[in-house]
Amino acid sequence: MTHDQIYEPSSHLLTPVDPEVPQRTARLRQLGLGERPDAELDAFARELAETAWKLSGADHAPFAMVNFVTDRQFLGGVFAPPGSGPAGAALLGREAPLDLGFCPHVVIRRKALVLDDVCDYPRFAGNPIVDKLGIRTYVGAPLIDNTGTALGTICLVDNEPRPWGHPGLNLIKERAAELMRRIQLREDPLG
Repeated sequence: MTHDQIYEPSSHLLTPVDPEVPQRTARLRQLGLGERPDAELDAFARELAETAWKLSGADHAPFAMVNFVTDRQFLGGVFAPPGSGPAGAALLGREAPLDLGFCPHVVIRRKALVLDDVCDYPRFAGNPIVDKLGIRTYVGAPLIDNTGTALGTICLVDNEPRPWGHPGLNLIKERAAELMRRIQLREDPLG
């Protein structure tokens, strides 16, 4: 399968075709995820943002999310930094269509994605969140459970480019693995 075969047009942006939606939806229901906000996931998103802030040395924390991707995106956990203005208010919404953002690409690829400056990547620069919300940087990793199902992502975004590099990539992958361990404990507390 070539790279172009897993994408189909959606308005002006190429959005991933995702044949695993039914399996993912069923698995999320089993785990009780993806339908309502979750205080533990909000706390995880806040911790992720704070850790990334310390790592990057930026003057403010990035936005952080735990995103479950089915026929839509649902933010089970979200953190918007204080004083984030209109973009923060928009990101605090819990649902988004699949063509808004980069997480569906991460779920399909099943690999972390680091975009220091989204505008450097023509495939992603045309995403509506770049113009509507001013998102300029993204780093995300898939949440893959013990059944092999990619449930969604964790991600960090900001309105300014950030040089995430290998430290950002390592952070997002480590934290995704940590969150999956926590989710598995919800399913099997003894295990």
